[in-house]
Amino acid sequence: MSPTVTGFVGLFAFLFLMVLRMPIAISMGIVGLAGFSYLVSPEAAYRMLASEIYTSFASYSLSVIPMFVLMGYLAFQSGIGSRLFTFAYKTVGHFSGGLAMACQVACAIFGAVCGSSTATTATIGSIALPEMKKYNYDDSLATASVAAGGALGILIPPSTIFVIYGVSTEQSIAKLFVAGIVPGILLMISYMLAIYVVTKRNPAMCPGLKQRASAREVFHALRDGLIETIAVFVISIGGLFMGFFTPTEAGAVGAAGVLLVTTIGRTMTWKGFNRALADTTKTTAMILFMVAGAIIFTRFLGISRIPTEIAVWVGDLALPPFFIMLIVLLIYLFLGCLIEMIPLILLTIPIFYPIIVDGLGYDPIWFGVIICMIVAIGVITPPVGINVYVCKGVAKDVPLQTVFKGVWSFLIAGVLCTIIMIAFPQIVTFLPNLLD
Repeated sequence: MSPTVTGFVGLFAFLFLMVLRMPIAISMGIVGLAGFSYLVSPEAAYRMLASEIYTSFASYSLSVIPMFVLMGYLAFQSGIGSRLFTFAYKTVGHFSGGLAMACQVACAIFGAVCGSSTATTATIGSIALPEMKKYNYDDSLATASVAAGGALGILIPPSTIFVIYGVSTEQSIAKLFVAGIVPGILLMISYMLAIYVVTKRNPAMCPGLKQRASAREVFHALRDGLIETIAVFVISIGGLFMGFFTPTEAGAVGAAGVLLVTTIGRTMTWKGFNRALADTTKTTAMILFMVAGAIIFTRFLGISRIPTEIAVWVGDLALPPFFIMLIVLLIYLFLGCLIEMIPLILLTIPIFYPIIVDGLGYDPIWFGVIICMIVAIGVITPPVGINVYVCKGVAKDVPLQTVFKGVWSFLIAGVLCTIIMIAFPQIVTFLPNLLD
């Protein structure tokens, strides 16, 4: 077989192993190693396996992952989420669909200290869903709003996806973080507008409306639930933007800041601290195994010439760059329905990054944010929709199809938000350009 045919056989073999429910990291590693052995030699494959994995894992840039993961799990275990939801509820709870809107605000703020989509969904969902049930909110609206809100943590810094994209493409993680702020806020507002439109068209979905909170109540909720979060965010992420910290140091400072404020406030228990360390270890190991598998698989794809052949094919298309970009995004949307976000980034970046950035000349920071937007849509898209499954785990009495039924308005809002950022790329790039 030719190298290209071998590459496509390897891709189908990888998808087949996924259908058999083999772990994604192991699937990528097995197929990549077997394909490299076939195209070069087993000896070269074993040397590649040892050298590439060691070189990647010894990279300082990868050490940023456990720091921000630890920061997120410390926030998850400390109860910060409940205080954030109280503040959001006092602020927007009086609007139509106010509790669902409060989910979006709380998720956005919690994402600023967490960076994990699933942790944000689980934390805010465990707090917000009982409240919405008490006010007789429709199950599909309640659960879908939590699942969609959790995706905000993908865009708002610190974001694990931005870290993985930055490491994979050798782009500035600081610029990626600051580029995600405005799109993250825009996506939050889009979700809130979607909730408002849906509940206005069908008021029975949120029959209980709360009276507007007084300014004093909002201030007390702000003092109790938000000041500590703002302090941690400003110190860690602000220090990163100002050049005081490297990304790894910013993660360490953020984790230490969350631990400090939760210890002083006596909201962190020994049990919660130990659980945060254990969860951080498991999540970091999972991510690093995926990175290792993706490295092996990427080397195989490289010598199979699939990325080169696709780049040549795209270059021969008599289409404007915008339409080529649209085709790539549609591919991401389709793959996002089937593959989880981290392996999706690791698998596709070696193929599409050279086409979009080197071939078409798009800004790599802008492309990273657009990819994260697509990933944010993917985590609530059937059949994978990892946030939907996390939300289902919190709301055990709600059928899975009910959750998926409610996500369509949020999917539409996310797609419209992405179109706006494609049409007006300055929304993404103007803040990173200030760092130059």
